[in-house]
Amino acid sequence: MDQNALFFFQEKPEALPLYRAFEGRLLAELEGVNIKVQKTQITFSNRRVFAAVSFLAARKAKARPEPYITITLGLNRRESSTRIDQASEPYPGRWTHHLVIGTVEEIDDELMAWAREAYNFAAAKR
Repeated sequence: MDQNALFFFQEKPEALPLYRAFEGRLLAELEGVNIKVQKTQITFSNRRVFAAVSFLAARKAKARPEPYITITLGLNRRESSTRIDQASEPYPGRWTHHLVIGTVEEIDDELMAWAREAYNFAAAKR
């Protein structure tokens, strides 16, 4: 993890272990992942962005865990799992899914399967 990522969590350091767990699994399970730290999110890409981590309020404040991160994944279909807090279709054939994550245990095989699907979808785009 670089200094920029650490700076991103400066205001919410308690969420850093959640990010580290997600980043660690992505880097261990997928090849050629590029990480870009921006002002409001950290993006993960291969040819295109396939995932992001942010503090997007994708769930009402009363229902959000503390700490939390929001993981955003781009899929070619709508995932109907109850784990998905928000899903939208910004353009035909691309669905953006937001998941609020409050524990390291939530970064599980199911989440990583969706991340892998998003990675493959991004790699296949022209």
